[in-house]
Amino acid sequence: MANNKALITRGMTRDGSARVLVINSTALVNGMIEVHKTAPTATAALGRLVTAASMIGTMLPEDGDTLTMGFNSSGEISKMLAVADYYGNVKSYIDNPNADPKRKLNGKLDVGGALGAGTFYMIRDIGGKEPQCGTIEIVSGEVAEDIATYFAKSEQIPTVLSLGVLVDTDFSCRAAGGVLIQLLPFPDDKTVDLIERNAADISNVSKLFDAGLSNEEIIDIAMRDIPFDKFDTIEVEYKCDCSRERMKKKIKGLGESEIKTMFDEQEKEGKARVLTAVCHFCNSNYDFTEKDLLG
Repeated sequence: MANNKALITRGMTRDGSARVLVINSTALVNGMIEVHKTAPTATAALGRLVTAASMIGTMLPEDGDTLTMGFNSSGEISKMLAVADYYGNVKSYIDNPNADPKRKLNGKLDVGGALGAGTFYMIRDIGGKEPQCGTIEIVSGEVAEDIATYFAKSEQIPTVLSLGVLVDTDFSCRAAGGVLIQLLPFPDDKTVDLIERNAADISNVSKLFDAGLSNEEIIDIAMRDIPFDKFDTIEVEYKCDCSRERMKKKIKGLGESEIKTMFDEQEKEGKARVLTAVCHFCNSNYDFTEKDLLG
């Protein structure tokens, strides 16, 4: 896989009113395209979700925690999800990578149309406790609005979220990125007003990255006239953490009787007695013999 690493810059207002994250996710989205071979609208939809998941993943409490967020919808995409870890590394799945409905009248990709009606969900798997799960009805299908609405409704966290994916003529990702601003408890009213004012300036974040702006320049736009501190820049990656051993453990979890039946069905179909497990996140194949699974 080509270079699929990106940078997230994180900061906080000096008065403690809000935190802000900016990511140039172009490389992440191109890594996603390489795996899933997505059509333009599917690229825009899943790319936005991957971008958001990476940023939100870095807000997990501890190493080992994971975040899963996705859509179950009535549109061409049907289902898509992204999984991120504590470090912001991310992987994804889409049910229909060929989803590419007719463009809107303004010529833009119809991401909302490709998703349609349905639900958005978020699951945090934290420290061995019961996973924290929440679901809302899809608001627009444009991804950023749905995620921001989820935070407002399910977690009572006012959130400004801008996500953008610019698809090039060769169907690669030309530019992609995101800005996430979340209010913290007891924010200053003046700071809130300035954040709301500045939100319009970051509404087309992929255009800003395409123009050559850096994370630092974009975070300065988002925080214009607001005293804030940038506290770190971290490297994140589009990658799958599957392995042969993990796949083997999942298959063995089905039980010996079920595994034997699966091998028998392979033989009835005239195929070798080999089971092939496919990772939906990276399309890697793992072959197992009876000795591997029953020996």
